[in-house]
Amino acid sequence: MTSDLRRFKDELARHLDWFAARSRKVRFWWRDDDAIEPTPALERMLDLTNRHEVTLALAAIPKDATEALAERLAGEPRVFVLQHGWQHRNFQRKDLGEKAAELGSRRDPDELMAQLTEGKARLEALFGDKFVAAMVPPWNRIAPEISRRLPGIGLPGLSSFTWHNFPRAHQIQSHVDILKWKKQVRFIGWESARLRFDLQMTRRRNTGDEPLGLLTHHLAHDEGCFEFLEEFLTIAAHHEGAEWPEVTGLFGAD
Repeated sequence: MTSDLRRFKDELARHLDWFAARSRKVRFWWRDDDAIEPTPALERMLDLTNRHEVTLALAAIPKDATEALAERLAGEPRVFVLQHGWQHRNFQRKDLGEKAAELGSRRDPDELMAQLTEGKARLEALFGDKFVAAMVPPWNRIAPEISRRLPGIGLPGLSSFTWHNFPRAHQIQSHVDILKWKKQVRFIGWESARLRFDLQMTRRRNTGDEPLGLLTHHLAHDEGCFEFLEEFLTIAAHHEGAEWPEVTGLFGAD
């Protein structure tokens, strides 16, 4: 075991011990993006959810999601599906320095809402009760007008990526992305993971019980990512200072 891994595990356990000693719990949830079809990487994710008995929220791309994915998930009681835009296509101007977004400022709102409505209907047809009425914007970016219009098409839930705790009901954020995206896509490393969880768990000692969101992308994982998930869940999924609420309840679907 490397010293960085040992330090990560020790610090995670110490944080959770602190909460348990005060009869409190860190509420975790897990979101994984870009689901389309069954893959060996997805199988590894499903194995982790079942062995550690935690819920997984899969953000599926409606335009490309397959019947095969729906059939594979039908017998997985711990897996639920969120809506990942419509087609995961960038419409912003990279040549002007704009960051990628499908639900960004350059879309015609009426056209976009029609696509998202179609996407919602497709995911409902594919996944039935496993579908949770929540939008996950591709690249975690969404224009304010589009965000405001989501409840009007039956998508009150929203999840992006930030450390801000939004006051909007049913907005459940992700906070720790385990992938380093620039240059070679790979696991962020144990020290970076330690620092990110330390920040988030220290905040929760003082600011309430906002769910702490783990963000993964199974199609981009290297072995380091899967090693992280095993080590992290071995502690966080079984500690008396942690709990993993149902995704449906987090987004107000109960």
